[in-house]
Amino acid sequence: MRPEIRVDEAAPSDAAWDTYVNTHANATGYHLLAWRQVIDCVFGHRTFYLYAKDAEGSIRGVLPLAFLSSRLFGRFLVSLPFLNYGGVLASDAESERALLERAVELASEVGARHIELRHGPQLGSRWIDRQHKVSMRLELPGDFASLWKGFSAKLRSQVRRAEKEGISCRIGGMEILDDFYTVLTRNMRDLGTPVQGRNFFANILQAFPDAARVAAVYLKDRVVAAGFLYAFRDMLEIPWASSDRRYNRLAPNMLLYKSVLEYACERRFRVFDFGRSTPDSGTYKFKEQWGAQPVGLHWYYWLAEGDTLPDLSPSNSKFRLAISVWRRLPLAVSRRLGPNIVRYIP
Repeated sequence: MRPEIRVDEAAPSDAAWDTYVNTHANATGYHLLAWRQVIDCVFGHRTFYLYAKDAEGSIRGVLPLAFLSSRLFGRFLVSLPFLNYGGVLASDAESERALLERAVELASEVGARHIELRHGPQLGSRWIDRQHKVSMRLELPGDFASLWKGFSAKLRSQVRRAEKEGISCRIGGMEILDDFYTVLTRNMRDLGTPVQGRNFFANILQAFPDAARVAAVYLKDRVVAAGFLYAFRDMLEIPWASSDRRYNRLAPNMLLYKSVLEYACERRFRVFDFGRSTPDSGTYKFKEQWGAQPVGLHWYYWLAEGDTLPDLSPSNSKFRLAISVWRRLPLAVSRRLGPNIVRYIP
């Protein structure tokens, strides 16, 4: 590390951090400092928000990190856990290198066995670059009518089917969070995956009152599908979405996505991010039918000597039995146990 670049840790409340993030072309909403508060408050994980400064004290780069530690899943640093994006933002190669070097030093200090950076754009680093996920994104026109005309006849008929059944969508905030969480917990239980606690989503709504929204779809007074929305600059993202499979024949998820796309167009967003997917998976093909195109993601890894690439995904055969058991749990049990488990699964 050259002496003119110094890496320090940001204070819990540091306006200069967000000022830098908001001016960086590759920034995401997850780089904002308020996510540190969410992670600290909900999970109690140690966080290290590193920034690189030049000799004049100007910020030249930032790197948010969270440290997760458990006997079952190990010890590691992630940027950022539970979220789609993170990683390094830097103004130059020298600052990027300085931040990565400090991250490795930090891993040694806390006993982390690997570091995971969830990047969109490529880095100049020699870290392992795993390109197993893509972000599915749709360029939005100036009005929803133009977007609607471009959809296939089959897709439009599925949306109309839901509308004919009297299904409707509401977009709001904390007042419909419980409805979102009801659908999310049932769907994730059915998939065999532990789910975050309600307080995780409540804290996001509180930390980002202008950027976070909840969308819920109802059949009369029963919630049957829902999604969580997060906006940054000209992009609206749906990082979490679920539907109640008992009502799949009524296509409530199709009305959900139609409604949030209409919402995005009305508010002049230029891009809709359907979230990350594995290429050619079922979710990938579902998003593709709406016109979404894949944008490659680069997840970078540093590994301690002797370690191999981690795989904590549900597709890992080691978790097959656990997934099978989880699917059979009563909902009340999965809701109670899930947050204590998933807080260590990034």
